[in-house]
Amino acid sequence: MTKDNDKLIAAVSAFKKIAAKEAIKIHNKDYNLVSTRLGVARRELGISLDLVDTIVHQDDKKVIVQSDAYIDGKHVGTGLAEEIRTQSHINKTSALEVAQSSAWGRCLASLGFSNDNLASAEEVSVAIEAQDRQLQTALQELGTVSHPGNYKSWLAKHRDMLAKIKTSNPIAYGKFQERFTELKSNLETKGVLNG
Repeated sequence: MTKDNDKLIAAVSAFKKIAAKEAIKIHNKDYNLVSTRLGVARRELGISLDLVDTIVHQDDKKVIVQSDAYIDGKHVGTGLAEEIRTQSHINKTSALEVAQSSAWGRCLASLGFSNDNLASAEEVSVAIEAQDRQLQTALQELGTVSHPGNYKSWLAKHRDMLAKIKTSNPIAYGKFQERFTELKSNLETKGVLNG
């Protein structure tokens, strides 16, 4: 066993000790955030860990980033991520950054910084959010609200669905909340909710 292996094994062991309590449940499965994976890796490996990113592809439609992990100069893992620019509100302006974070998460998972799920909590949440048209429909309907009574009806109609998503998929709910806040602010600015 080499010194690099010893460092990696110790770092992965430290991650496993906190993985369960730091995990986010999505559809009854535990997933960890990229920030948790990266935080433990950095804390345990320090400057021995080098994540080297390469933009594999970038155009007006998508971004692909590859992240390679090195411990003391030795290549130990790779992760790839693709982001579609129109997939979410955040991707419209930050697809490259999202792809980089996802590539880091996959790269670290390939080293063992995972709780048996290669995908990170963020990746699973984005996939579910993209499939879950209920949130998109609710946001579209919010954009058509024309008076305070209409807004109250919108809240009543979507309250149960939003409560369920808040519990089962907190990351998707958080992203929904960002867009909801923006739309609600626009309605307030136009005087729709103040009437």
